[in-house]
Amino acid sequence: MRLSVSHHTTYRYARPVILQPHRLRLHPRSSHNLAVVYATLACSPAAALQWSQDAFGNLVAVASFHEMASELRVTSQFVVDLTVEEWPVFQIDPQVHSYPFGYSPDEVMDLGGFMALPDRAAPDVAAWARGFVRGAPTDTLSLLKDINAGVLGAAAYGARDEEGVQSASETLARRSGSCRDFAALFIDAVRHLGFGARAVSGYLADDGPATTGPSTTHAWAEVYLPGAGWIAFDPTHNRVGGGKLIAVAVGRTSDAIVPVTGGYSGSPEDFLNMTVSVSISPAS
Repeated sequence: MRLSVSHHTTYRYARPVILQPHRLRLHPRSSHNLAVVYATLACSPAAALQWSQDAFGNLVAVASFHEMASELRVTSQFVVDLTVEEWPVFQIDPQVHSYPFGYSPDEVMDLGGFMALPDRAAPDVAAWARGFVRGAPTDTLSLLKDINAGVLGAAAYGARDEEGVQSASETLARRSGSCRDFAALFIDAVRHLGFGARAVSGYLADDGPATTGPSTTHAWAEVYLPGAGWIAFDPTHNRVGGGKLIAVAVGRTSDAIVPVTGGYSGSPEDFLNMTVSVSISPAS
């Protein structure tokens, strides 16, 4: 499946301001099932782009500006070939078919922060996660699928305009959240059970039951299972596997992989608003 993605982020200010460097995580992640055919990234006003890879292999562009502006527009356009099966069969190693299991010492070292829990204690999240463990042993993939489905049972989807990610405890208490909040709840829950998990930002190529209107950025989670590697879990749409998901960045938490981050020199009243527009369509 060949897809064309166009992503526009616009910041508006009451008067011309000095734009500080912005970090842009907008280039899709190449993999065995996602090939980048074409990609461009541009800013208005014009910016010098310095490209690098972060510790997780994400492509990051730092945009440096040389003129003041009352509007900043960041445009990312790309075409990708996505070959992921919509309902894949995961070939996980026999020793991890049943939970609980233990990662090897090398895997524990490599997963590192992907197994780490937040500094704050969250007994409510731990108890919620343990409620999905039906017995010992239990089927590993079934357990993860139950937690993935259970997020929509615990909280209702609602888009949030404010920046940041709710803690897992906040999402359980408020019984509502956005896709990035759902991903954070799932990640914390499975980490409480000893799994290595990471956050993913990117796009969903079609509208599911929890999204309406124009396409936008999306957030989900991945869990590492030996043999199969990183498996995508999208609690917002109760999906498993990377079908129709276009990954852009991965990190320990969703708030660490925001597509566009940066600031300006001026007063708080100078900032008016920010809008994001994304379109995804088949490409020839």
